[in-house]
Amino acid sequence: MKKIYFIGINGIGMSGLAKIMKIKGYDVKGADLTRGYVTEELESMGITVYNTHEAEHVKDSDMVIASSAIKKDNPEYKYAMDNGIKIVKRGELLAMLLNDETGIAVAGTHGKTTTSSMMSTVMLEKDPTIVVGGILPEIGSNAKPGKSKYFIAEADESDNSFLYMNPIYSIITNIEEDHLDTHGCLENINKSFSQFMDQTEKEVGAEIYIGHKSENLKNVALGKNSDKIKTYSIKDKSADIYGGNIKVEDGKINYDVYIKGELVGNYTLSVPGNHNILNSLPVIYLAKKFGVEEDYLGKALTHFKGSKRRYDILFNDKELGIKVIDDYAHHPTEIKATLQGAQTIENEKITVIFQPHRYSRVKFLLNSFNDAFVGADEVIILPIYAAGEKDEFGVTVEDLGKVLNNKKVTIEKNPEKVDEKVLNCPGHEVFMFMGAGDISKIAHRIADKLEGKIR
Repeated sequence: MKKIYFIGINGIGMSGLAKIMKIKGYDVKGADLTRGYVTEELESMGITVYNTHEAEHVKDSDMVIASSAIKKDNPEYKYAMDNGIKIVKRGELLAMLLNDETGIAVAGTHGKTTTSSMMSTVMLEKDPTIVVGGILPEIGSNAKPGKSKYFIAEADESDNSFLYMNPIYSIITNIEEDHLDTHGCLENINKSFSQFMDQTEKEVGAEIYIGHKSENLKNVALGKNSDKIKTYSIKDKSADIYGGNIKVEDGKINYDVYIKGELVGNYTLSVPGNHNILNSLPVIYLAKKFGVEEDYLGKALTHFKGSKRRYDILFNDKELGIKVIDDYAHHPTEIKATLQGAQTIENEKITVIFQPHRYSRVKFLLNSFNDAFVGADEVIILPIYAAGEKDEFGVTVEDLGKVLNNKKVTIEKNPEKVDEKVLNCPGHEVFMFMGAGDISKIAHRIADKLEGKIR
């Protein structure tokens, strides 16, 4: 039995692959400095998880999997290098698995976790293998081995690891400036996505959203003049896949879908926002191509709640009108889209508690945040989550606060003050916790306190 060792095994992408390899019959071990529900799930499967990084853990391993975040001075990484143990990047292992199947890869600067989760949900009747970037309630995990030929995966552009992939089908949600510490500039990001499109064998679903921030994607995709590019839109009726006649009723979205101008069905979503209609369009297109039953498809979309940390409602007291929502949005476009969706279904004051992610991201995207929170009545900004970065980019939360176009912006250095604000709220207020750091822990802590208070 081959032995595989994962450095940083609790990461959402790493843990998913560890589960898949364990079920495939490999002896799987790994280490991570943090513990959580993922750790417990891995251990329940018989996977050994160490809470320290020690060279001796790697001895006798046939292969070591390391994420791009792992430094070469990590003792486990260094041991593997010094002793000739094969080291494979997380994205490379994912690609090796996907490339052997009918791979369906979902890429994009943002929106890929929701879209890949939605794709996975509607395809469950086909028993696909799934590796996505969030916990999918329908399977209670971020990964699932399947017996069919279909392999659905979230493709990561942050370190260009998605270029290891040669999917049969791909969905690209958007292309924007992000991870500039790696890519350097938008031109390089465009080149990477262009190559990814070329490496897709049959069809690439690309959002063409005229007049919006998908202009880069539009230029890259349509510049290829390829028959395998299939466009989708809720603005352009000439797109290959078009969503129209959009109505919002009782917090749900109803809309018609047209493929090549022909009406193919009417669908309902329970997750808010036009961006989720857009996410659904290539999903519907591919589901129909793969023979998913129409009734199953419609019900799966209606019942789809998203993955954890995607408009995840942690607390909701309808009588008091208090709601706590946990959302991963951290890029300006994600934040704006999420708030626009919230405005369509929330009738109370919206207060956003935002934790900026990485000094580099705040620095490079600073001016893009100016209108990101326009849908919020109040914005509270917490300290920047470093994610291992050094504070050497010359940017502060005060700088971020100054660029926001919101009337009420508060810089709060002490997260516990947020607890006081929410717990003392008289009612009629929606609290949206947003960001990619540890803000989810704050949201859950406050939701638990509210539950205890109400009881």
